[in-house]
Amino acid sequence: MPYIHAHLSDSLTANQELVLKEKFGRAIENLPGKTENWLMVEFSDNCRLWFRGDNSAPAAMVEVALFGKAPAAAYGKMTAALTAILAEELKLDPARVYVKYAEVSDWGWNGSNL
Repeated sequence: MPYIHAHLSDSLTANQELVLKEKFGRAIENLPGKTENWLMVEFSDNCRLWFRGDNSAPAAMVEVALFGKAPAAAYGKMTAALTAILAEELKLDPARVYVKYAEVSDWGWNGSNL
């Protein structure tokens, strides 16, 4: 039950959103037991993001929530994958990207909790 929410300072085209969704779907496999089959992705573009007191260059905040836990090494691989995807697809400098992880013990789906 993973969820990725990418807050982006620049606009996304429909094609960029589709490509990011597909690549995030492959990247989620860096977290043990997680697949695109259960992944929900949200994009918020045109966000007013300031990083280090500056908003003159694109920036992103990516939040990854998952039901359960993952090892630190898996989070490291996931961060590398997400920042590489954003750099490749949006020319976003990885130094201007934060990735936040949340491990959730209670997760609801289909009218009940897991």
